Amino acid sequence: MGAGGLRRLFLAVPLSDQARTILAQALPPLPGKVVPPENWHLTTRFLGYVDLVTAERITATIAQADLGSRFEVRLGEMGAFPRPVRATVLWLGVAESPPRLADLNSICEEAAQAGGLSAEDRPFAAHLTLSRIRPQQDVRAVIDAYQPVPVSWQADRLVLYQSTLGRGGAVYTAMEEFEFKVSS
Repeated sequence: MGAGGLRRLFLAVPLSDQARTILAQALPPLPGKVVPPENWHLTTRFLGYVDLVTAERITATIAQADLGSRFEVRLGEMGAFPRPVRATVLWLGVAESPPRLADLNSICEEAAQAGGLSAEDRPFAAHLTLSRIRPQQDVRAVIDAYQPVPVSWQADRLVLYQSTLGRGGAVYTAMEEFEFKVSS
């Protein structure tokens, strides 16, 4: 719990253990502060520091929503924010981004606003953060050298995570899980 009972929270679709293993073995050395494989996920909505009542409103809204069925996610090309020549974040995109991730983002956005949070001002872009780079640097050579590997998994749940920041990096704790339906 943070100051004043606030928790730093986000909603995300986790990778499968197998996808984490395959990707961890295939990635080249990366610049910056590399995100450990156990923290890899696809964020559907960052909530920030919220109190317990707000978190409960958000999770109640999501629990009542139709999150749909399980779906396949496949990772694709490497990229950088804000752009490769002056990167602060290195990421992997989602190949043929399934509309399901955008749908989940919409559900999470509605839940966040129902909980009293302001609307997200940035457009949703499904991605897996690989490293954070400070100071910014040119990563075009890293991106050009990356050979995408066939990494895919069956997304089976949405997770509310608490992010605890510390000297050793962020620690993510699953606070609540929302299972997707099993396709018939």
